[in-house]
Amino acid sequence: MVASSKHNARARARARRLILQGLYQWQLSGALPADIIAQLYASQNTKDADTDYFEELLRGTIASSDKLAAVFSPYLDRPPTQLDPIERAILLLSTYELSARPDVPYRVVLNEAVELARKFGAEDSHKYINAVLDRTASGLRAVERGLGIGAG
Repeated sequence: MVASSKHNARARARARRLILQGLYQWQLSGALPADIIAQLYASQNTKDADTDYFEELLRGTIASSDKLAAVFSPYLDRPPTQLDPIERAILLLSTYELSARPDVPYRVVLNEAVELARKFGAEDSHKYINAVLDRTASGLRAVERGLGIGAG
């Protein structure tokens, strides 16, 4: 992997952390995306984050949240509204990324989601997130998964 690709991957990982914070805030407060974005820019160090990616995914995930929840709901053991807000935010973000960003390999989406769950979720929530997203990716990225694309 070349240096610019590594930098881009780190910048997107930082963007996903910001998106997770924004989605958490949105779930608890119902604030508008523009207000959440402004607050996160004011309170967080965003210089190493892919801010375009952050804004696109935060806005898109919030705008599509009901449709996204309907995509991963069949793989849950409870209604999405009963999920921990961190787990729900990770699933919303990752499902959006799987559906709207085919340029990001599904394995990258799953790995990033698992890392977010390990860092911010409850103990062992990463296993739950991985299982739900693996099944979700089977539907959204069936061709990619079947060809082994994104495996490494």
